[in-house]
Amino acid sequence: MFQGILHEEASIWLFLLVTCVMGGWAAWMTGRAMASTWRSAAHLVAYLLILGAAVRFIHFALFEGTLLSLHYYLVDTIVVQIVGAIGYRMTRTAQMVDKYRWLYVADGPFFWKDRV
Repeated sequence: MFQGILHEEASIWLFLLVTCVMGGWAAWMTGRAMASTWRSAAHLVAYLLILGAAVRFIHFALFEGTLLSLHYYLVDTIVVQIVGAIGYRMTRTAQMVDKYRWLYVADGPFFWKDRV
């Protein structure tokens, strides 16, 4: 159904395995690492652009995908950017609430607010 749009392989399971599971796990851990070391979101974006290229290389090396395809690179990179941003934001929220508990309280998994 999504072949040609999201993935080029014959099965969507390869896309889910490589891009969503493997790339998503690496993006989640990258987001957590960037937040844990108090780096900015710009650092995260830069690292995840590289990770998107690595995911594209895995598709190429293991499953005969196209290496230099802007379309599929963008698809892979968008997936890892979303997962990495979620990991970054959840970790940063936990940091702010834990380290500055006299100032902030959690307002959901992604936001914090001033303690009243």
